[in-house]
Amino acid sequence: MKISKSLYLGRFLTCWFLLFILAACQSMPSTPGVQCGPSAADAGQIDQLLTLIDQRLAVAPMVAKAKWNSGGAINDPPREQLILDDVTAQAEGLNAAFVRRFFQAQFEAGKTLQLGLHAQWRQQGAGRFADAPDLGRDVRPVLDKLTPQLIAALGKIQPLLAQPGIPAYIDMRARVLVRDDLDGLPRRVALQGWMGN
Repeated sequence: MKISKSLYLGRFLTCWFLLFILAACQSMPSTPGVQCGPSAADAGQIDQLLTLIDQRLAVAPMVAKAKWNSGGAINDPPREQLILDDVTAQAEGLNAAFVRRFFQAQFEAGKTLQLGLHAQWRQQGAGRFADAPDLGRDVRPVLDKLTPQLIAALGKIQPLLAQPGIPAYIDMRARVLVRDDLDGLPRRVALQGWMGN
C-alpha cells in the first residue's frame, strides 16, 4: 500500500513531539503534586477512547459501500438527531452538550470518510459492490455495541480535558491510534469541537 509523504511527515513530527515532551519532563524540577503529561492510568484511558474512535471510524467504509449500492444519501440529519437524543439519554451523569459535541464529531468524521471514498469510486468508475453490507443487519449492531463503550470511555476522559496539555496529548496519540485515511482528515474531524470541554 502506498504511504503518502504527509503520513511520513506526520509520524516524523509525532516522534519529535514525543522526544520534546520527554526532554521537557526530564528537565523540569521535581515538584510535589505537579505532573508532566497524563499519568499512566490516564494515558491508558485516553488510548482506550481513541481506539474506540478508530473502531467506529472503521465502520464508515462499510456504510459507504452500502450507500454506494443503494444510492442512499450520506447525510441524514433526522437520523443523526435521533441518535444524538438517544446517546444523550444514555450518558446519564455526563454533560449533555459535551456528549452531543463528541458524537456529532464522530458523525462528521464518518461522513467525511464516506464522501472521500465515494469521490474516489466515481473517479475510478466503480460499479456495484458484491460484498456491500446490509446496514440494518451488519452495521448498526456494531455501532450499537460501540456507543455505550464510547460513552463510558468519554466519562473517564472529560475530567482530564481541563488539565494543561491533555488535548495536545490526545491529538498526538490519535496520530498513532486512529486510521489515517484521506491524509488524516477524518481523524482530525473526529477530534474537533469537543476537547475544549
